[in-house]
Amino acid sequence: MDGNRTLAVILTAVEVETASIMSSFDGWKRKKLPGDEQRYFEAFLERDGQSYPIITAQQAVMGMTASSSLAMKAIYTFHPEYLIMSGIAAGTGEESLQMYGDVLVPDMIWDYSTGKYVGPDEAEIRFGDVGFLPRPVSIATDPELLTIIRDTIGAEDNEFHVHVGPLACGSSVVANSNMVDKQIKALFPHTIGLDMESYSVYYAAANACEPKPKAIVVKSICDFANSEKGDKFQRFAAYTSAGYVNYLLRKHLPVDQASELGSS
Repeated sequence: MDGNRTLAVILTAVEVETASIMSSFDGWKRKKLPGDEQRYFEAFLERDGQSYPIITAQQAVMGMTASSSLAMKAIYTFHPEYLIMSGIAAGTGEESLQMYGDVLVPDMIWDYSTGKYVGPDEAEIRFGDVGFLPRPVSIATDPELLTIIRDTIGAEDNEFHVHVGPLACGSSVVANSNMVDKQIKALFPHTIGLDMESYSVYYAAANACEPKPKAIVVKSICDFANSEKGDKFQRFAAYTSAGYVNYLLRKHLPVDQASELGSS
């Protein structure tokens, strides 16, 4: 790694997300690092007459463990200003309020899977003969980033429909609305969506050594975590997520000149 910081590392969890990021930016080239089997790709973002390096990488498997490992490795390898996760998620709202392809950006991310399983008489959250005592932990999004995100909502040059609110993260795929109602909405009623990786990305950024990157999660709705869950809208959701990431990097996220590679 040379002395300049990378503008952004964009992380993905599955191939459909990676394909959309690769399509959303031009000029990707494989970046091989000695002793590291991870597949990294590098491109250069042209902005205001300058060229800035960006990196993308896909974790080997889904879930928070793989996400945390890749996020921390990317931070120390590339020293990015922004650590961004792009991809797909489940919405939690009624379809009249949320639609497939809507972009979700969290103001905070909370881990709904932390807690203790007990007998049904010991907890208000119950699934048959199993009770669950939640002990949720959360990490907030940088306030300055949130201001930037909110300013894009309704902007003339923004073609994406963006929701801002709490995002729930857990270690399992959810395809049961009963679980969403009991374990997620009961704790944070205004939760806008759920995924399996985002909390780890925020945790890695918050606990890295200086200079810490600013973490942003941009996930788009591909289903509603119910019995109708399927793959039909995954490509569309990945497309809108990647598009909004591109829009933010090209037009709105502040750039530290330490990230500059050179004049175009």
